Amino acid sequence: MKYTFTLFASVLFLWGCSKDSDALYQEEQTAQLQTPLHQETASRSIGSKVMMQAFYWDVPGNGVWWNTVSSKVPSWASAGIDAIWLPPATKAAGGGYSMGYDPFDYFDFGSYNQMGNTETRFGSLSEIQSLISTAHTNDLSVIADIVVNHCSGGASQYNPYTGGNTYTDFQPASGLFVRSYNDFHPNDVHANDAGAFGGYPDICHDKVYVQDWLYNNSNSIAKYYKNVMGFDGWRFDYVKGFEPWVVKNFKNAVGGFAVGEYWDGNAALLETWTGQAEASAFDFACYYKMRDAFNNNDLTQLNGDMLLKRNSYRAVTFVANHDTDEIYTNKLLAYAYILTHEGYPCLFYRDYEDWLDKNKLNNLIWIHNNKASGGTSYLYADNDEYVARRDGSPGIIVYINTSNSWQERWVDTNWSSTIIKDYTGNSGWEPTTQGDSWVKIQAPPNGYTIWSVK
Repeated sequence: MKYTFTLFASVLFLWGCSKDSDALYQEEQTAQLQTPLHQETASRSIGSKVMMQAFYWDVPGNGVWWNTVSSKVPSWASAGIDAIWLPPATKAAGGGYSMGYDPFDYFDFGSYNQMGNTETRFGSLSEIQSLISTAHTNDLSVIADIVVNHCSGGASQYNPYTGGNTYTDFQPASGLFVRSYNDFHPNDVHANDAGAFGGYPDICHDKVYVQDWLYNNSNSIAKYYKNVMGFDGWRFDYVKGFEPWVVKNFKNAVGGFAVGEYWDGNAALLETWTGQAEASAFDFACYYKMRDAFNNNDLTQLNGDMLLKRNSYRAVTFVANHDTDEIYTNKLLAYAYILTHEGYPCLFYRDYEDWLDKNKLNNLIWIHNNKASGGTSYLYADNDEYVARRDGSPGIIVYINTSNSWQERWVDTNWSSTIIKDYTGNSGWEPTTQGDSWVKIQAPPNGYTIWSVK
């Protein structure tokens, strides 16, 4: 995750009475909710098709991004996308310049004049409401980016736990989830939790007051985002910074799909976290194996340990995101890998809209949604060839080739005496499998083919 560090010393809030956030608890419960945007029970599902990360770092400012994404939604839905992941949508310390990862007011979606701007970087409250409605009309789920490890933009106040002043006085214009030094580390519970980030005030999740505002209250962040705004799922930022039960409790309070950014290439650690949080995780183990495989021309790396091989149900696979984009060689082949293998693949906006061949990506999405099913059999790998089989019905065989010439290979299929074809159009062959299910297939130089029953 990237963060914009902003100097707030020039805008200090007056520290008046000593009323702390615990004393404000009852007062804040009376805050009125907006009329819910979506009261129906959504029939949409997340995870059966493909997710779109609907932003990148430093998307255009000036409040145009929600409308930009809205304009893309119909074509994304037609291509086979089933969910869009939005950036943190509420007012952050950087105001209209912030990408949202320095959260200040969790309930200001672009309607309060604070932090130098009324709209967020991405747009206004009405524009994000329109975007969510457009997504739902097109049967797309909407995933909110939840940043609850830390906050930013608080005013200075004397902190008895540090013996000095800290920027922990949060008085958001929404009047919801007011915070003070009691709600951050250190405090009377403990000095720290799993991890702080970048010097920002670190939220203490062991505080009942914090738990209530995150997911327990009727107008908590979780319930407000679900019941008022209409979000369908949750992407949790920097989950190494707090305990897995936070994600578990949040998800259990409102349901919906949940995925954590546990940034680690160790598949065993990813698996452990998903079990404790009862949520999915981005498969960084797969990402780093693909990086090493395609950048170093060593496709045996794809035989390595990944979350998708340990628990595909919990694996969200990706080739690039707003933080990391290291697969610079044969990137389309990496997409051919995640869109033919198990796990829930996530496309990166810039790859789809700007940098790669959209027609080829749409073809891979169609293959993923219509042909790639069942468990995986790993058939062959060397430096420049990789072959795997999905064993569902009808199933597929994917052949990736990073050499500079056409390659051919005999492979064992699940189809006996059956005509097959390459659904990418990269090969014109239509061979018939032998009675024992074996067949010869081919792949173009620095390319791929994906075979299934004709």
